[in-house]
Amino acid sequence: MATAQAAPPEEPTTTTVVTEQRRQSEGRILKILPWIVTPSLVVLIIVVWQVLVTALKVNPFVFPPPAAVGEAFVTLVLDGSTWGEAAVTLTEILVGFVIAVLMGVIVGVAFGKLPWLEVSIRPLIVVAQVAPKVAFIPLFVIWFGFGITSKVLLAALLAFFPVMLNVLLGVRSVERGQREVMRSLNASRAQMFTQLEMRSLQPYLFAGMEVGIVLATTGAIVGEYLGGSVGLGAMVVRAMNSLDAARTFALILLLSLIGLALYLIVNEAKRFFIPWHESVYGLREGM
Repeated sequence: MATAQAAPPEEPTTTTVVTEQRRQSEGRILKILPWIVTPSLVVLIIVVWQVLVTALKVNPFVFPPPAAVGEAFVTLVLDGSTWGEAAVTLTEILVGFVIAVLMGVIVGVAFGKLPWLEVSIRPLIVVAQVAPKVAFIPLFVIWFGFGITSKVLLAALLAFFPVMLNVLLGVRSVERGQREVMRSLNASRAQMFTQLEMRSLQPYLFAGMEVGIVLATTGAIVGEYLGGSVGLGAMVVRAMNSLDAARTFALILLLSLIGLALYLIVNEAKRFFIPWHESVYGLREGM
C-alpha cells in the first residue's frame, strides 16, 4: 500500500528574500532615524535661535540667547528647592490622572454596556466636554482654596474625557462573532466582561491614557498659573513677574521634560501590558 509522503518545505524565492532584506534594511533605518534626526533638529533650532538673537540684537530681557537659558536651566536643576516645587506639581498631575483613569473606566464601561444611559445624558456629556475647563479654576479656588485640591480636580477633569470616550469605544468595538462564540460556550456576563471586553478595551484605554497624561500635566500647570502659590507653574509666574525671561524659558523646558517623561512611562506601560496588540508589535516589527 502506498504511503503518503510529507511535502518538502518550500524554498524561499528570490523575490521573497529581496523583500525580507528590504524590510530588515528599512527597519534598521527607522531604528536609528530618531537618534539622528531629533538631535540634528535640536542643534539646528539652537543655531537659528542664536543667529536671530545676535543678528536682530534682541533685548535679552525679551528673548534671551540659548546660552543664558542653558545657564538658567543648570542653576534651576541644581537648586534643591526646585525639586520640592516639582514634587508638588507631580503629585497634582499623578493624583488627577489616576482619578481620571478610574472614573473614565467606570463611566466608559457603564455607557458602553448601557446604551440607554449614554443616550439619556449625552447632551450633558457634550456640554461638559466643550466647556472651557480652565474657566472652572475660579470656582475650584472658591470651593477648595489655593491648595493642590483645585489643581488635582482640573487635571482630572481635563484627562477624564479622552479616557472615558476611548473606553466607551473599546467596549463597543468587540466583534459580534466573538460575542457569539462566548455565548455558545455558555460564558457568564462576568466572563464575557473579564475575558473578552476587558481585553478589547485595553488598547483604547491606553490610547486615552496617552492623551490623558498630557492633558493632566496641562491642567495642573494651568491651575498653578491661575491660582497657586507652590509648584513649577507658580514658579513660572514668579519668574515672569520679575521679568526673568531666561528662568521662564528654563522652567518651561523643565516642565516639557517632565511631561515627556510621564508620556513615555504611559507608553512603556502600554508596551508591557498589551504586547499582543498591533500598535505595539507592529511598530516593533517595523523597526
